[in-house]
Amino acid sequence: MPLWSYLENGGKRAEAIWHRRSGKDEVTLHFTATSMVQRVGNYWHMLPKANQARKAIWEAVNPHTGMRRVDEAFPKELREVTRDNEMLIRFRNGSTWQVVGSDNYEGLIGAAPIGIAWSEWAQSDPKSWPYLRPILVENGGWAVFISTPRGRNHAYSMYESARQDPDWFAQVLTVDDTGVLTPAQLKTELREYQSHHGSIDGESIFNQEYYCSFEAAIVGAYYAHELAQARKDKRIGRVPYDKSLPVDTAWDLGIDDATSIWFIQVAGREFRFIDYYENSGVGLDHYAKVLKDRDYFYGNHYLPHDVEVRELSHGVSRKETLKSLGIKATVCPQQPIADGINATRLVLSRSCFDESKCGRGLEDLHEYRREWNDERKTFSEKPVHDWTSHPADAARSFANGFRGIAVRPSSHNLPSRANNRYSVLHR
Repeated sequence: MPLWSYLENGGKRAEAIWHRRSGKDEVTLHFTATSMVQRVGNYWHMLPKANQARKAIWEAVNPHTGMRRVDEAFPKELREVTRDNEMLIRFRNGSTWQVVGSDNYEGLIGAAPIGIAWSEWAQSDPKSWPYLRPILVENGGWAVFISTPRGRNHAYSMYESARQDPDWFAQVLTVDDTGVLTPAQLKTELREYQSHHGSIDGESIFNQEYYCSFEAAIVGAYYAHELAQARKDKRIGRVPYDKSLPVDTAWDLGIDDATSIWFIQVAGREFRFIDYYENSGVGLDHYAKVLKDRDYFYGNHYLPHDVEVRELSHGVSRKETLKSLGIKATVCPQQPIADGINATRLVLSRSCFDESKCGRGLEDLHEYRREWNDERKTFSEKPVHDWTSHPADAARSFANGFRGIAVRPSSHNLPSRANNRYSVLHR
């Protein structure tokens, strides 16, 4: 009721961190239906991935009533059109509601929404919010973020910010607050989690799902231990740029996906992640300008092996294009993903991070993971490919390329200032 009252009285921004089976989606579905009657427009219910939408929302049945969730929320008497293939409902007054995925947020623009509910926000692409926010600002629309926690990622950061902002609604509800499950049911749930994931991980996931713990480790996360240790050792904080040391860059080059770049300094046996940049939909000239504008003194630029692949359209590789822009790539050897992940773990165990400049990349590194298969009771062999892959792959480029290479100054590395002191690093 506090969330409903906030929205009903004109609130525009809300984050609700509620426990599993608390009714998060039901609240937002029903509120959206009332909004569609009161203000004609387009509304979205956004899940992390579009392929989750049909099973989780469109075809889901309320076990307490035996009715489909969408039929409960959106009465058929108010509908003019129901399109099963598009998972879209249009009311008689012209309002539309559709289930979409955050993994395709850039392709959704057209019918601009005036209300969006992000379901499982902690697992959604965090870039979808800054991309879509200007639309809601312009049309006075609302956004609701509902989720259970997934570590200290973007959902945690948003909650910490929202609870300090008088214009936002922010709430955490655990199973103790709602009383949805009995002690006996909770005991059974804990036992089930522990039987699937082991005693320690099972209890951690149980606390995450039912007690909204932000401290629980993400199941299957590759680098959770190394990053947790870095925070414990106070290696995540302020890491200033040392002008006496070169800055290496490590890249993951996207074509349809994002391009990520880490900026790293090596001081003896310590790796200093001083900066991070990510973007999509722009050319290599944009990234060359990003490097130049940062005014660092550069060493090596580590890029994945596919940078040497020639483009079909013009026969020029991205390595050659970068060279023409003043960036000579150090091409990393192609290695099995597992070997690269192990190499990255070794790097992270000796690294410190600037929390402000590297915040976005750090959150994604923490979430980079394997998928858990409930039926097989095991993890997949390969990492999940989503927004967390880009900074993780860029870090892996550094780990793969760094070994055995000594940095030496050269004119192709975009030196930012003349007469800068430089010494060869023995690695």
